[in-house]
Amino acid sequence: MEYTVTNKAVTKFKSDCLIIPVGPSAALPEFLLETLPEATISAIKACIKLGDFAGKAQQTTIIAAPEGLEAKRLLLLGTGTDQPLSIVALAKIVQSAISAVKATGAKSLSWLLSPTLLDGHSVDEQLRETVRLVDAALYRFDQYRSKKSPATVTRCTFMVEAASTSAKQAVVEGKAIAAGVALARDLGNEPPNVCFPAWLSELAHSMGKQYDKLKVSIVSEKQAEKLGMGAFCAVSRGSEREGQIIVFEYKGAKGKPTALVGKGITFDTGGISLKPGSAMDEMKYDMCGAASVFGTVKAVCEMDLPIHLVACVVAAENMPDGRACRPGDIVKTMSGQTVEILNTDAEGRLVLCDALTYVQQRYKPETVVDIATLTGACVVALGSHAQAVYANDDALSEALLSAGKQTGDRGWAMPLWDDYQEQLDSPFADMANIGGPKGGSITAACFLSRFTKESRWAHLDIAGTAWVGGGKGKGATGRPVPMLTRYLMNTAKTKTVK
Repeated sequence: MEYTVTNKAVTKFKSDCLIIPVGPSAALPEFLLETLPEATISAIKACIKLGDFAGKAQQTTIIAAPEGLEAKRLLLLGTGTDQPLSIVALAKIVQSAISAVKATGAKSLSWLLSPTLLDGHSVDEQLRETVRLVDAALYRFDQYRSKKSPATVTRCTFMVEAASTSAKQAVVEGKAIAAGVALARDLGNEPPNVCFPAWLSELAHSMGKQYDKLKVSIVSEKQAEKLGMGAFCAVSRGSEREGQIIVFEYKGAKGKPTALVGKGITFDTGGISLKPGSAMDEMKYDMCGAASVFGTVKAVCEMDLPIHLVACVVAAENMPDGRACRPGDIVKTMSGQTVEILNTDAEGRLVLCDALTYVQQRYKPETVVDIATLTGACVVALGSHAQAVYANDDALSEALLSAGKQTGDRGWAMPLWDDYQEQLDSPFADMANIGGPKGGSITAACFLSRFTKESRWAHLDIAGTAWVGGGKGKGATGRPVPMLTRYLMNTAKTKTVK
C-alpha cells in the first residue's frame, strides 16, 4: 500500500475516489466552500436536499463522475457532528469509508483533510493517525486460503493545504506504525502449528538482518534452566517444542534503555488445569503481548526513532505433557523467590516473572513495561475497549494513558494497592501464582510487581483488547502497538528536548 501527501488542487488530482468528511449541518463548512469548485458544491447540496446524505456518523454516499473534479467518484463521509472528532470516532468513520470504497472496486483514493477534523490534533498528527487507520481498515489475513481476496485499494493520497516536510514525515511515521500493527495482527492470527517459539526466533533473526540498529539474541530453554529460570521452565517443559526468550536491542540513542517484555504463550491449553474445549482455538492469541512487542520494534526501526530500546519476548507453549508442572508444585524463580503453582493456567505470570528479572539484571533499564493477555478477569472488568494499566510510578502510568488517548488505543488506570498482596500468600512458598476469585487482574499485577520492585515498571493487561473473538469478525487487533509506539515517540521527543 502506497501513502502520499499532496497540496495539488483538488480539481486537478486524479483518483478513483475522493473522500470528503461532512457533518450534519445544512451549511457546508468554510473549508469545503473554499476548496471545492462551485459545480461540486452544487452536487453535494443537491444530494443533501434530496435526502440522500444527512451527514450522520459513518454514513456514506457516492456521487459518480462528480462535475468539476478529476476524481471518478466523490464519497461523502458522514461525521455525525459539526465539531472536531475524537480519535475513536475517526477510526469508525475511516472503517466505513474504506468499506464503501472497496465495494466500488476503486484502486486509488484521495482524502481531503480538514485542518480541524480531529480534536486536539495538528494536521500532521491527523495525517499520521489516518494513515494508520486506513491501513487497519484495509488489513486482511488470507495467507491460508486457497483463493486469495482480490487486491483493493493500492494507493491513498492525502490532500492538504501545504505538503510540508513535516507532513511528509507524518505520513512516513503513520506507515511505520501501520506496518507494526499489521505485523502484530499477522502474528496473532497465525495458526499455532506455524507460530511457535522457534518460529518466532527465526522471525526475530530475520528482522535483525533487516535493520542495522537492531541486534537479536536468544536464550534457549536449556540456557534459561542454567540461569535459574525455574518458573519459565516449569511452563515450557510441558511442550515438545522448547521455549525461547527472544531479546531485541535497538540502539537509536545512548543511555539506559526502555524495556518492553511481552508474553508469548503461542498456545495455551491451560496445562494440567485444562481449559474447556469451547473457543480454545482462540488461545493462539495468548501470544499477542509478544506480537505487540514485535510490531512495536518494527515500527521503531521503520521510524528510525532516536531511543535505546530493549524488547524481550518470552515464548512457550502451555501443554499438558507428562513433564508439565502440576498444581501444588513449587518452583524457584530467577529472582530467588519461590512460587507455589496452584493453577497451571496462570502460566503467563510465571514466564513473565523470569523474563522481567533477566531484562532488569542484564540491561539495567530506565523503565520496564510488560504486555500480556494475562487474565480473563481483566475482560470482565474492562471489556474490550480499554487495556488495564498498572504501574508503580504515577508519571509512567500517565504517560501510557496519554499515549492511549492520543491514538485511541485507550487504557484505564487500575489499583496496585498492598491490600491485595495478601491474597497471594502461600503456606509453603514465598507466594502462590493465583490470588483467588476476587480482583484477578489486580492480583496478577501484584504478583509481577514482586519482581519489579527496584524498577520503574508498568504492566498492561491486554486480554480484552488484543483480539476479537466469536464468529466471522474474529482476529487479532494489533493493540497496543499504537499506544506503545506513541509512548516511545513521546519519550524520545522529551529526551531530545532535554
